[in-house]
Amino acid sequence: MATEDSTHSGESAPAAPPVRKASWKLVGPGIVVAATGVGAGDLVATLIAGSKYGYTLMWAAVIGCIVKIALAEATGRWHLATGRTIFDGWRSLGSWTTVYFAVYVVVWGFVYGGTAMSSSGLPLDALFPGVLNLKAWAIITGLVGLAFVWFNRYAVFEKVMTVLIGVMFVIVVYVAIRVSPDIGASFAGLLPVLPDGSLLYTLGLIGGVGGTITMAAYGYWVNAKGWTDSSWMKMMRLDNRVAYITTGVFVVAMLIVGAELLHASQVAIAEGDKGLADLGKVLEERFGGFTAKLFLIGFFATSFTSLIGVWHGVSLMFADFVERLQAARKGGGSDEGPVAAVARGSRERSVPFRAYLLWLTFPPMTLLWLDQPFGLVVAYGVLGAFFMPFLALTLMWLLNSSRTPREWRNGILSNVMLFLSGMLFIVLCVQQVRELPW
Repeated sequence: MATEDSTHSGESAPAAPPVRKASWKLVGPGIVVAATGVGAGDLVATLIAGSKYGYTLMWAAVIGCIVKIALAEATGRWHLATGRTIFDGWRSLGSWTTVYFAVYVVVWGFVYGGTAMSSSGLPLDALFPGVLNLKAWAIITGLVGLAFVWFNRYAVFEKVMTVLIGVMFVIVVYVAIRVSPDIGASFAGLLPVLPDGSLLYTLGLIGGVGGTITMAAYGYWVNAKGWTDSSWMKMMRLDNRVAYITTGVFVVAMLIVGAELLHASQVAIAEGDKGLADLGKVLEERFGGFTAKLFLIGFFATSFTSLIGVWHGVSLMFADFVERLQAARKGGGSDEGPVAAVARGSRERSVPFRAYLLWLTFPPMTLLWLDQPFGLVVAYGVLGAFFMPFLALTLMWLLNSSRTPREWRNGILSNVMLFLSGMLFIVLCVQQVRELPW
């Protein structure tokens, strides 16, 4: 575990709660963050990397999972060690973090809402051709996601996400086995090699899959599970490893599909969500209708888990954001701490939580009929590109300061991982901003 060293010896906080035993039966928030973070676009990017370079970049997928384990562990550790949410931590670094997050969460939510609904509608349109058009399927998925998150609490949400990620897992691994992977070549791909012209694909593979705002939401899901103090640290770390090992299996499976099905035959697929629809057609030609339809079901599970995961997790973050601002204006807060409020479920019943749910659902529907306006595309791209370096570097700042109890501050390995993550995401940020349609 990349960040286990953070528990190096030092002063223990007085009256520290006894450490609880980690149990596989309690794994949950990690499954949620894995299911949410891996969207259709991420899988297509991995497919394209496999189609271009075969198994050569397998090592990058493995490193990417290690990076995500370090980042998610740091987020969860902050929530459990301090009893404060990540937004509460950001506010302690200065008002600039509030300004950035406020603009980001509004613009990002608007554009992402339309993208998520379209992505979830696409496989349904392919599975049931001629029944409804793509816009209608997209709107239905958005409304179903809204109703599901509005009327259910975290416990039900986690169970449904677990079922859907199980569907994703079985189908993606089945397809990878179906294309007959070259085991020797896949192991050879674990040796770090950079083919000509592959640098940006490699960096994208390391930083892209599962790397979104949902990584910051992980701490909120940890609290919503009822884990509220440092006694749950071992459990959180087990949960986190399960999450990103699962993500790693997805990435490796899609690389195998790209390498075997697309690279060998030089078949090209579209970028973005439509790439998975293209893959469905390739699978149908090669293996028949059953495998193609099964893959489209997995495609839907992948897209819809991202939709409801964001609807729930980012709405929790927004509710906390509003509560922190209100507390600051009043010169204090409620007797109940932010972590306790999330654990008790009061954030999920709050007006800001439901207001952001509505923001994610209804205004973005207009984007289903309109091309995204130029200025909105640029703003969304810039704000989104900055988020992952923002998360990595602010976590490093928070977890090396007196804001964190000494025994839970970063060790050397944690700092190395967070620093390298931050540098990686800065490079990806610059590249993404350069590629925007200025």
